[in-house]
Amino acid sequence: MLNVLEIIEKLKDVLSADGKKGKIYDKDLADVLELSQANFATMKNRSKIPFSNILNFCALKKISINWLLYNQNPSSLLDNTNRYWIRYYKEINLSAGGGAFEANEDKEDLEIPKYFLSSLGGQRNIKNIEAMNVSGDSMEPTISNGSIIFIDTSKNDLNKDGIYAFVSSNELFVKRMQKRVDGKIDIVSDNKDYPKQIVNGLDIKIFGKVLGAFGCIY
Repeated sequence: MLNVLEIIEKLKDVLSADGKKGKIYDKDLADVLELSQANFATMKNRSKIPFSNILNFCALKKISINWLLYNQNPSSLLDNTNRYWIRYYKEINLSAGGGAFEANEDKEDLEIPKYFLSSLGGQRNIKNIEAMNVSGDSMEPTISNGSIIFIDTSKNDLNKDGIYAFVSSNELFVKRMQKRVDGKIDIVSDNKDYPKQIVNGLDIKIFGKVLGAFGCIY
């Protein structure tokens, strides 16, 4: 995958080719990505890629996400794309922080390339996969704020330790979960600034196991 600065330059090239005259500045790109200049500057300095904003930009401009992020020729992907789709709830934000939960059941189809499919369990498993956004930094560096994660909803029992999406007190979270010998569950944030929590398994409902995030597979 290209780094943040390379992606920014390619996005500026798109804006320039789209007819915008003069030098393209960061503030221009922040506007089209629907980010504040402060958020854009923070993401740039921290080398964080705003995947959901970029996906919306690519859909609007009808450009290939593979070309933008991986510098792949779109014509080389014709046999591998346009066939595999995942339900993407772009208005749902799972909390990887203090517990915010924003929900809207509107969904759209998110296209994924064939090379990514095997990492999600293959074509037979694709019907079980749902994609959602992450809000918060408690799972960094594993999952960054603003990432899109892929959840296997068929794996809704804690038979094996891992990263899961779960519901607690009507809020949707993504955390690392570890089953204890006493039957309770450790809720662990990869960001060490957040303390571990111990919960009763009856107090939560597991939505599914997280198989990966956009640009990262576990």
